[in-house]
Amino acid sequence: MEIGKVNFSELDCTFGGKIGVAELDNPASLNALTLDMLKQLKAKLEQWESNEHIVCIFLHSVGDKAFCAGGDVRTMYQMMHAASELKEPADDAAKNFLTDYFTVEYGCDYLIHRYSKPVIVWGEGIIMGGGMGLYIGASHRVTTPSSRLAMPEISIGLYPDVGGTWFLNHLPSGIGLFLGLTGAQINASDALGLELTEHVLMPAEKQLVLDKLQGSTWLVGEDNHSLNDAKIHTQNHTQNHAIITELLRGQEQAAISHYPASQMNPYYSQILAACIGSSLAEVYRQIEAINGVGRWLEQAKKTLREGSSISASICFRQITQYQHLSLEDCFRLELSLSVRSGLLGEFEEGVRARLIDKCGQPNWMYRTPEDVEQSVIDALFTSLWTEQEHPLAKLGT
Repeated sequence: MEIGKVNFSELDCTFGGKIGVAELDNPASLNALTLDMLKQLKAKLEQWESNEHIVCIFLHSVGDKAFCAGGDVRTMYQMMHAASELKEPADDAAKNFLTDYFTVEYGCDYLIHRYSKPVIVWGEGIIMGGGMGLYIGASHRVTTPSSRLAMPEISIGLYPDVGGTWFLNHLPSGIGLFLGLTGAQINASDALGLELTEHVLMPAEKQLVLDKLQGSTWLVGEDNHSLNDAKIHTQNHTQNHAIITELLRGQEQAAISHYPASQMNPYYSQILAACIGSSLAEVYRQIEAINGVGRWLEQAKKTLREGSSISASICFRQITQYQHLSLEDCFRLELSLSVRSGLLGEFEEGVRARLIDKCGQPNWMYRTPEDVEQSVIDALFTSLWTEQEHPLAKLGT
């Protein structure tokens, strides 16, 4: 069985400084993130952040099919399945593994959001689930014309995690809920319009971008200390960020003629209206009633119909009740939610049906959103830990 890894290198720049390059290397699983990969990446990012010679980070992946298709849900399934079969002590083992995995993953995602140096993520191909977690917090987000972004967790009984509570709530009202409920894939043009990505470049430009980064004149060493108090990437206006922005914009022209046609725009106003409702059931009905034909819309409706009602219920609460949480509190909320979801059984069943047995017909706990017992959702949103004991308690301090 192939085990994923992350390849690291440091590129010397002509006029001083180095570029830290991290490459996700798990192509057999579309660069899905194993726990070891996340540990490697987080440790190296922390090391590079304190290295005054590193001026920026370039994160990309092996191959052209996927930047990252998500987390290592197969290993999670093995742990969850053992727990459901054997109960104690397997139940504790599953809880511990899920806690370790998501703590490291969300810690890595948060580190990228708050990184004091520019982070360029080259998002070629599939960017989904855990891949979105790494991608969305970067100061410079690049896609190629063939890139596809999505949070498809409703199909496997999870929910839009990896900071989804934060970034879906920062999309235009209704769009985040639609994407979370339908798992709809958006292309580069729509991602650009929603500001989920900032630059669309041709795949062949990647090496040229790296070459130009190496030839740039950077603020290095003590000059870089001004970045330490930088907040989220949209507030960073340092010279090194500006250098990268200008460089990437200079390479965009070749891709313009290759932009895919927008899939969302024909239904945009209907989506906004459909996702306003006093109940999840009402939103379901309104999405189903969106008028139009086309594979993209039909697939979105199909995914919603066939997805987990528990996942949908979680997503609905994320968007309607937690839109004002800080980024730190979003990750803290999601850590407990994810572990509890793993122990509930719905996530295990979704992975079994979609990825293990591949029958495509999960036996969900509830047939429709109206059937869902709200006490079950209440329990999922109840933290596993006290504020002081929370594994992410020190996030942001």
